[in-house]
Amino acid sequence: MPDRRRILAGLATTAIAAVVSRQAWAAASIKIDDASALLVIDVQNCFLPGGSLAVKDGEQVIPVINRIAKGFANVVMTQDWHTPGHISFASVHAGKKPFETIDLAYGKQVLWPDHCVQGTDGASLSKDLSIPQAALVIRKGFHKDVDSYSAFTEADGKTTTGLAAYLKARQIERLFVAGLATDFCVAWTALDARKAGFEIYVVEDACRGIDTQGSLAKAWADMDKAGVKRIQSNDLAV
Repeated sequence: MPDRRRILAGLATTAIAAVVSRQAWAAASIKIDDASALLVIDVQNCFLPGGSLAVKDGEQVIPVINRIAKGFANVVMTQDWHTPGHISFASVHAGKKPFETIDLAYGKQVLWPDHCVQGTDGASLSKDLSIPQAALVIRKGFHKDVDSYSAFTEADGKTTTGLAAYLKARQIERLFVAGLATDFCVAWTALDARKAGFEIYVVEDACRGIDTQGSLAKAWADMDKAGVKRIQSNDLAV
């Protein structure tokens, strides 16, 4: 028969290990404080099911974002806010199709289906978002001749939205980024935030990507190289 003392000792060791594991997990959880802010990127109807540029499973980010947002006193949301006939629309360029790439004055530009046109229902934030404490909505991409993925800087690399100054004036040091789409507006926002000196976390399960021509893998590689931290919503102590 098995030695009773060995069995009891083994059970005790397992129990202790479980407690230590739970304590380590609690210690590893990321605490949110007054120097932290959540950036909710472009959760708009055009990027959700039925939209003109729907991101696969994009609607799945909404309950995750709503849940983690409860832990943040500081929340900023963004909206793509394009003019009709925006330069990033494939329909503006004769013979071009969505997802083709062209060269513009400020660099490479992916061409998109018409989306998030100012004042349309497609440009509206999802009605299912529940973040009443959001203090600011940044609209981007409203200059007709330049695209704007990032919440901080337009695609020309020099025109700013003013978001960095706003966050610094509120003494924000850490940013947590969620929304659509991982490989474009989320990634560009995270990279520009690092350039502006913020500590950045991208909440992976609160984002979804488009992934055209390997863009998702490249975005994660670029973010990792820049020091952006990749986390899951359960890593947050909310």
